[in-house]
Amino acid sequence: MSERVGLVRIDGRPAGRLEETPNGSRFTYLPDWLNTPHAQPVSLTMPLRREPYESKGLHPFFENLLPEGWLLELSTAKLKIAKDDAFGLLLALCANCVGAVEVIATADGGDG
Repeated sequence: MSERVGLVRIDGRPAGRLEETPNGSRFTYLPDWLNTPHAQPVSLTMPLRREPYESKGLHPFFENLLPEGWLLELSTAKLKIAKDDAFGLLLALCANCVGAVEVIATADGGDG
């Protein structure tokens, strides 16, 4: 499996890196974000810390950003992405999510 990576931004500012792993996914806060005086966590379920969060599959917070029902059907058909490819759907659909958090697909997971 090729590793896919997303830059996670909060209010448009780089906050973390989300990586696809053989067992699921890994989210890591960026050092610059952790050193920001008013840094906020992406979710209450992922408080600020230097250690990565490892998840089987996609972490539930990120999974909850995905569409459901008829919008999921429409999105997967239009984008030709399998319904069970949660990571691919996240990268394709969440660059401009409702709310403060967005996930931008990157080639290298850079912070900018």
